[in-house]
Amino acid sequence: MTNYSPTELVETLGRGLLSFPVTHFDADLQVDEAAYREHLEWLSGYDVAGLFAAGGTGEGFSLSGDEADRVVRTAVAGAAGRVPVLAPATGSTVNAIAQVRAAEEAGADGILLMPPYLTEAGQRGLVEHVSAVCAATSLGVIYYSRANAVLGVEALEQACARNANLVGFKDGVGSIEQMTRTYAQLGDRLVYVGGLPTAEVFALPLLQLGVTTYSSAIFNFVPQFALDFYDAVRRQDQKVVYAMLNDFVIPYTRIRDREPGYAVSIVKAGLAAVGRPAGPVRPPLSDLTDAERAELQALVDAVAGSQA
Repeated sequence: MTNYSPTELVETLGRGLLSFPVTHFDADLQVDEAAYREHLEWLSGYDVAGLFAAGGTGEGFSLSGDEADRVVRTAVAGAAGRVPVLAPATGSTVNAIAQVRAAEEAGADGILLMPPYLTEAGQRGLVEHVSAVCAATSLGVIYYSRANAVLGVEALEQACARNANLVGFKDGVGSIEQMTRTYAQLGDRLVYVGGLPTAEVFALPLLQLGVTTYSSAIFNFVPQFALDFYDAVRRQDQKVVYAMLNDFVIPYTRIRDREPGYAVSIVKAGLAAVGRPAGPVRPPLSDLTDAERAELQALVDAVAGSQA
């Protein structure tokens, strides 16, 4: 049974930092449940508002249906009720419905509805997709608007009117105009989550548009730094935010931008840098080169030294 009603979930998520744990693989690229559970136990010991299992940073796109279910169940066990765990709903509408039903049975606290796979769709079709998934579960659902599933404000308003358990909107586009219109029209009906890669870069300006939280990938390996950064954003302490951006986040993004898919790979490299390896990434992603790992190690060591 879930510990959070949709209303309780939105209140919890909106007042703290969110993160997407990586999924641990062994040398043969098989899911390492024991290591993953240990990672969730570690992360849930910090003051984080929600953990999203088998998401983008968790390489959910590379997992089979059975593996995704195992990852969600392991995440629920590892978090042990300390932090809400949200599960993914991916692919076709039929597949997404099956996933939300499995997630609810596994004890997940909410759902992140990801874009459908490899198809374009109009706004009417996306509203029907959202509604079918929401109708299949009592859990609170957050819609991830990105790629081939960008939901305009009118369609989002229709989806909200039809589905009381649609409680969140994760922005993966970064359009100031679109986000302004969305928040102006829907206000506090939803919790708004920043969902761009390395969301820290966009956190301060998006706060003015109602985006009170974001998904932090770097929380995986420098959790205290990520929490301190989030706290500075919420205080609107520009001096601290820009110092932390210049010291770590922006140099980190320069490595991330060198190859498509590095937004995931660099997080696993970060875990190796702090002595908590999560294994390699699965194809079609590629791991960082040795030189890039060394560059990242220097950044991580500097952050560790500043917080010692």
